[in-house]
Parts: sequence; C-alpha cells; structure tokens
Amino acid sequence: MTPIRIAFLGLTDAAVLVAAREKGFAQTEGIALDLLRDTSWATLRDRLVYGQVQAAHMLAPLAVAVTLGLSQQLCALAAPFKLNVNGNLLVMAPGFAAALEPDTNARLHDPLATAHDFAAAIGLHHRKPIIGVVHRFSSHALILRYWLASAGIDPDRDVVLRVLPPSLMVEAMRAGEIDGFTAGEPWGSAAIDAGLAEAVAVGERLWQRGVEKVLAFRADWLEANEATVDALVRALAKAALWCDDPANRDELAQLLAGPAYVDQPAALIERALAGRIKARRDEAPVDLPDFLLFAREATAFPWKSQALWIYSQLVRWNMVKPSEEAQAAAAAVFRPDIYRRALAQSDVPMPGASMKVEGALDQPLAIGAPRGAITLGPDRFFDGRAFDPDTIADYLASFAIDR
Repeated sequence: MTPIRIAFLGLTDAAVLVAAREKGFAQTEGIALDLLRDTSWATLRDRLVYGQVQAAHMLAPLAVAVTLGLSQQLCALAAPFKLNVNGNLLVMAPGFAAALEPDTNARLHDPLATAHDFAAAIGLHHRKPIIGVVHRFSSHALILRYWLASAGIDPDRDVVLRVLPPSLMVEAMRAGEIDGFTAGEPWGSAAIDAGLAEAVAVGERLWQRGVEKVLAFRADWLEANEATVDALVRALAKAALWCDDPANRDELAQLLAGPAYVDQPAALIERALAGRIKARRDEAPVDLPDFLLFAREATAFPWKSQALWIYSQLVRWNMVKPSEEAQAAAAAVFRPDIYRRALAQSDVPMPGASMKVEGALDQPLAIGAPRGAITLGPDRFFDGRAFDPDTIADYLASFAIDR
C-alpha cells in the first residue's frame, strides 16, 4: 500500500475524500489514505506547499493564487481532479435580510434582483455590512464580488470582507462580529438553524456548476509520482460516483457527521447532499437539485477554461497584473491531461476538449466523448454573461459599467 496524506477542511464538499477512505475505494487502488483535518485554508495551503501532506482539498482560486505567487510562498500547484461544483450559501442576519425580497424562494431563484435589493439594504444599514469570506482567494469571495458589483456595489468600498475559517463563521455571527458570510455547507445552514441568519443567495444560482474545490498537489510531486497520482484519481472517480448516488445519501451524511470529519449533525449535512436548503429556520426547504454535485455531468473534469475564469477575476479585482505569462501559469494549474491518463483504462466518459465557453449553456447538452456521450448541465452565470477563454480582454472590458 502506498501512503498518501491529504489535508482537508470540515466541509460537506470533502465528501469524495471521505468516501474514498471510508468505503475502501482508495484501498482497492493500493492507496493507504490518511486524511488530516485543518481549520483554516491558510494552514492547509502551508501544509501542502511545505510538503507536510502530499495533496489537499483546496479552494480552486487558492491553487491558482499560490501558483502565481499571490498567497505567501510561490509554489507551482497542479489540480488533476475537481472534488465538486457549487455547494455554497450567502447568509445574512435577519435584521439585514428583512430589507430583501421576503419570499425566500423568489429571492434565491432571482439573484440579479436580489443583488439590487442587497444594494438598497446597504443604504438602510447603520454601517457598512461586514461579510465573512473563507479566504481572499476563494470561489466564494470571487463570485460574491461579481454578484455585488452587478448591482453597483463596490466590494472594496461599500462592504467589509473579513476572512474567517468556515467553522468559525457561526460563532462570529453569534458574537456580532460579522453581519453575514459566504461559505460551503454545512455552515450556512448551521447559522440558519440557530436563528442567526437567512439565506440570501446560493452558489448554484450565481454560477450554475461553478468551480469550487479541487484536489491539489505540488506540481513537482505530481510529476515525480505518476503511478500514485493515477491510482488516487481512479479511487476518487469511483468515490465521486458513490457520493452522487441518492441511494448512498444517508450513509454519506452519517460518515461526514463523524468527529474526524465535519462533526455536525447528519440531518444538517444531508440538506446540501439532497439540494433541500432551508432559507429561514422555520420555513420549508427550497428545492435546489443541483446545489452540490460530485460526479455527474463530468463534474470532476478540470476544465482549463475554469482556471482561466479564475484568472480573469483576479485581474478584474486588481489582484494580479494581466500578462501572457500569468495567464499561461493559471491555465496550467488545471490538468485534464492527468485526468485522462489516470482514467484511460476505465469506463469513465470524459470530454475530448480541455476548454469550453463557460456560461453558454441554459439547457443540458450532450457532447461527444471518446467513450460515448456526456451530458453537460446548464452552466449559466446569474447575469447571462458568457466567458470565452480566447477573448479574456473583451470579457473584462464588458464589466467596465459595473464598477
């Protein structure tokens, strides 16, 4: 057995890693998988960069940022597998949410209108609202900025974005240190159940099938351990299929609820897995069947176009200067070539292309693949824009009116 140690945070979207270990998928591939739970993304990042672990459950933008030298020590990272798409909530204190659309189903399903309501609510608030984000370089923070700016809100001027570990968000709300937060489940639902917050927006409605967590390696370790990386990718592909099967949902929630993993009630965790999200504590759940995906519709495939969308947002918010070198380095973080190599002898269908126009699909689309066909689900952004990785400058220019 080959030992591999992977750092993770206690989130529902660590499910594929947990299933790979607890259901024996890693062992079947000859991997002795050791999962190390961290509290913050900064600590997890450092464990990977300095070689304390071989891989990490990582925020996709953080993997790009570390590779570009934007987050502490410069280190080339590689992500050959996406662990999930979507799975986030933006929640705000009831006093703030009272100024928004009262029908929470309408609120969550019309994020563009809700963004404008949010802008009006800021004007009624007694100070700049403080919104917790899990890391500056997170999908949560980037999509929050995008959403706020669509309603004329400057996220660097009109609100305060405060970085906190996801597991500390609920207590920060209880202490009055923040007015709301955006984080992966189950922490948004935990705040709602405690009566501290209401759901304002869901990641699945801001960018359908938006990139979230990836399996990240140091690029040098990945290149030096080809057989081990391939075996782990095969194990995770099987685990992802198991996680996406509704028949396994209750068991998966129980596994994640354990003290070694998320350490929260299984019933709370199960909501995200089922796509049944309570927007207020005493209301019936809102049905969001694509709230969190692990395998179906080629979820795990690391599209280079998604890494480039992340790069575009880093440029938009002046976190990196645009250059051909930075763009190429960002695209190189996502490794569809490794994904294809690892699964070449499996029956997992995979796209033939490595990039696509993001946000172009409003209906499911069947595409040809080397082993039959794959149906890609809708991937629209909330404002209807599409991101063509071949025309990044034009895409960024289209946002000039938003700032």
